[in-house]
This record gives sequence, structure tokens and C-alpha cells, in this order.
Amino acid sequence: MTISSILESKGGETIVATPDMSVSDAVRLFAERRIGAVPVLDGDTVVGIMSERDLVHIVAAFGAAALDKNVGEVMTSPPITVEKDHSILGALGLMTRRRIRHLPVLDGGELIGFVSIGDLVKYRMDRIEQDAAAMRDYIQQV
Repeated sequence: MTISSILESKGGETIVATPDMSVSDAVRLFAERRIGAVPVLDGDTVVGIMSERDLVHIVAAFGAAALDKNVGEVMTSPPITVEKDHSILGALGLMTRRRIRHLPVLDGGELIGFVSIGDLVKYRMDRIEQDAAAMRDYIQQV
């Protein structure tokens, strides 16, 4: 299975930030949308990821003054991305190795979605449950 399967089941829009957005606006966006990270776009190019982790680091370094900085100053860059045809297991392995929780999904360099490790784990759990149910049905028929 590929990442595009997750995007199909997930649906919805991809919420993004821009490098010139203030950190305080990003915090407000996180709170309003109940999210923990966003891809950062400069035009059509993904240039970084802004996450709660980035917020913790910048607040620890600058205190309240961190809110006056721009997203471009604090985001994680360059971003680690995957193409839509990347395997789900491959993406899980990448996220585990790189100790990240979010991946922008690209199609030919264009952002088409954003997945979290929770999205990938949920998809895998659903598939395992479906396989187990099919196995139980098969055993009951024999």
C-alpha cells in the first residue's frame, strides 16, 4: 500500500504556513485547528515544517520574544518529504529512523497532502484488523 491510500481515506485540505508568517500566528493556527505541525510553503515549494517541537525549542531559547519571530526562522528545514507512491511501511521506517512525526506528501514536487505517524499507524491497524477478520471468516468456513 502507498501513501496515496492514506490521503484518499483522510481527505480534506492541507493546512500550511508561510516563512513570513509570525510564530504567534502559527501558534494560533495550531490551537484553532487542533494540529501539531504544518508544512511551510514558499510559493509552491515546501521549504520546511513547523511543529510543536520547533515551538518548544524557540521558546526555550528566546522566551516570549519567540512569538515575534517568523516561521522561516524557526521551522525545521530542509523538510523530509515522500512522494505519493511511497510505501506506507517505508514511510513508517523513515519516520522512525529520522525521529519525525509528520511528512509532506509530494506529487512531482507539488504538495498534495500531509501525513502524521498517527495516520500511518491507524491505517496499518485497520488493515491488520481487516486481515484478521478475513482469516476468522475463512477458518469458520472450513
